[in-house]
Amino acid sequence: EKAIPLALEGKDLLAQAGRGCRKTAAYAILMLQLLLHRTVTGPVVEHAVRGLVLAPTKELAQQAQSMIQWLATYCAQDVQVANASAAEDSAFQRAVLMEKPDVVVGTPSRILSHLQQDSLKLHDSLELLVVDKADLFSLSLLCHLPRIYQAFLVSATVFYFNEDVQALKELVLHNLVTLKLQESQLPGPDQLQQFQVVCETEEEKLLLLYALLKLYLSLIRSKSLLFVNTLEWSYWLHLFLEQFSIPTCVLSGALPLLSRCHIISQFNQGQASGRGAKGDKASNMEAGVARGIDFHYVSAVLNFDLPPTPEAYIHQTGRTARYNPGIVLTFVLPREQSHLGKIEDLLSEENKGPILLPYQFRMEKIEGFRYRCWDAMHSVAKQAIREVRLKETKEELLHSKKLKMYFEDNPRDLQVLQHDLPLHPAVVKPHLGHVPDYLVPTALHGLVHPHKKRKRLSSSHRKAKRAKSQNPLHSFKHKGKKFRPAAKSS
Repeated sequence: EKAIPLALEGKDLLAQAGRGCRKTAAYAILMLQLLLHRTVTGPVVEHAVRGLVLAPTKELAQQAQSMIQWLATYCAQDVQVANASAAEDSAFQRAVLMEKPDVVVGTPSRILSHLQQDSLKLHDSLELLVVDKADLFSLSLLCHLPRIYQAFLVSATVFYFNEDVQALKELVLHNLVTLKLQESQLPGPDQLQQFQVVCETEEEKLLLLYALLKLYLSLIRSKSLLFVNTLEWSYWLHLFLEQFSIPTCVLSGALPLLSRCHIISQFNQGQASGRGAKGDKASNMEAGVARGIDFHYVSAVLNFDLPPTPEAYIHQTGRTARYNPGIVLTFVLPREQSHLGKIEDLLSEENKGPILLPYQFRMEKIEGFRYRCWDAMHSVAKQAIREVRLKETKEELLHSKKLKMYFEDNPRDLQVLQHDLPLHPAVVKPHLGHVPDYLVPTALHGLVHPHKKRKRLSSSHRKAKRAKSQNPLHSFKHKGKKFRPAAKSS
């Protein structure tokens, strides 16, 4: 409501707004209005690229493309939108761009590649530039743009990044209007509850995580995101939780684009095989797979590792409390208290009071589960992590569209890959997936299904079962005619 009228006056915008405020819809509506107005009132001109949207990741580029196409449902014949960062091969993308769509969406690196190959030309036609997540923008492709165009820079935390954003403002924004639409970067306590829980060791964090996901379903009501700071920990926790029949999936930048988008889509539709999504390496946290992605109806965010920066904490926390009330629980080790203080200082400045409340959890109530936690921990070795990643890579190779032609020309390679030895990343013990009644805390009786007892077999069934297990050579009985040897000749 604030941005669109100013943009229609021709202003350049630097906009900051909280998560879930539909920044994508704001610039998408602006683009459609300008394109349709030109079509109706302007002179007939050669078809050309009028709008360019730059997003830091392929997932966000696809998300922006989907939003623009959805808004343009009833005017699709007048507005064509292309994604230059799609998963198709480069030749197919060049063919799409040669058709000169009205709006092109893509990552800066892919757009720069097309500009250098002359498959995309913007010098004479570009009218509107949108930089989504402006603090992650690269300045390298500005030399390929015309001198005059309208610009729209948006981000949730643009004012926390100074040097790059200042340079971008000076080079791109001229008739500037700055919009800071939301003082607080996160929803208030009525919509979002934020807790911290101090764990003495990593083992205690694992025990608490197991108890929360398996027992305390009132806290983890539905879909949840679990963030860690390293990729190896992502797969380790995936295998660890698998021991308890807790479905999870790993989402990281190491996966191909189609796989990442498929995981996100299935997660949003409630059909994914996993409820958890893990972050990428801490060194790449700001441009990680989680930032800016619209995960739908996330009830809880669990920061298994303390986020490396206060901004990373805000990005991860912002995945919940968008459409529904949410909760954030951050696991903290004693040595991380000083770093946690920086996060609390940033949040307290905005909310005028403490935000990360201590989560009062009595660990002695779940002490009986500690031996199960040990059992699951010992089942996940480094070899298991290597094998689960190999298994993941193998599945990607078998389902890759790009390798389909190669396997048709080299069937022997496909046969070897299909008949390779099966990988068993970790030994899953089914009994760990059940919770015996005697281990359930008293307060949770009736809320957790106990381990079902096996039915006692009757004596006749037990005898039949023993008979089957005996050696058939010892128990074989022939019921036909008796064998009689031939009489000897005299």
